[in-house]
Amino acid sequence: MQELSIEDPDRLIAVAHALSTRPRVDILRLLNAGSLNIIEIAGRLELPVSTVASNVKVLEAAGLIRTASAPASRGSMKVCTSTSGNILISLGGPKAGSGGQTCVYEVDMPVGHYSDCETAPTCGMASAEGLIIREDEPAGFYHPKRISAQIIWLSRGYVEYLLPVDLPAGAELEALELSMELCSEAPNYDQSWTSDISVRVNGVEIGMWSCPGDFGDRRGRLNPQWWPDGSTQYGMLTVWRVEPGMTTLNQQKISDISLSMLQVKESPKVRLRIGVNPEAVNQGGLNLFGREFGDYAQNIIMKISYTLPAE
Repeated sequence: MQELSIEDPDRLIAVAHALSTRPRVDILRLLNAGSLNIIEIAGRLELPVSTVASNVKVLEAAGLIRTASAPASRGSMKVCTSTSGNILISLGGPKAGSGGQTCVYEVDMPVGHYSDCETAPTCGMASAEGLIIREDEPAGFYHPKRISAQIIWLSRGYVEYLLPVDLPAGAELEALELSMELCSEAPNYDQSWTSDISVRVNGVEIGMWSCPGDFGDRRGRLNPQWWPDGSTQYGMLTVWRVEPGMTTLNQQKISDISLSMLQVKESPKVRLRIGVNPEAVNQGGLNLFGREFGDYAQNIIMKISYTLPAE
């Protein structure tokens, strides 16, 4: 969720301008269903490619979409991805005696920068250039080259990340949001391979998601040309949000875990673990995608929303 305030007029104007025409709204509507390149958008909206390209620049400047270059049959193409599903606009400003405007602290964590892991075959990882380690060799997960990974897969276990928390003194937390592209892990791929993927924050399981499959029926929009057609291709964007009273996954309540239970302010880091619990019913593994694989041009994103005391 993007949060805008009248106290930041330049940002508010940029977003309002980006949403002021039907073509740009239509582009956002298309991207809500998944990433597309400019030619695909132009075809679906029956608009000239030049018109779509100019509108994409406006949306990107406003922070409503991200773009990334991906290989094409001739040269490269620009792939567009939506960055937020909802926008909260505050036009009243902070009230007397209340806290100030909402601020957002954000960390972009590459998928290869994990601090701990436990894996079992099938497992492996790859960068945009090629395989980093030999497939099905768990020991390779400790190789220094892992930091360049753009896709990681494992049939059992987890990967764990340490995300820095650097908030100003007096910050009052409102929400913790984590977003990442995930799917199950089957040999090659299997559209009906269910996996119960869990997310833990500071040792607390905030929720479990039964991913319906390991998706490979088409190529991922960002995958490099060398990646084989018969392998996992893309995942689903999952947005986990912990608020004072509950945790949601893609805006649907998934557990009663509350923000205070995570003790985010008590440590200079958030310990994030993504995996499949040994007791899970569906032991279907996981694929975790970075910004250069799959459908969504992003790494693991953590956002902490907070307010500061009024001056």
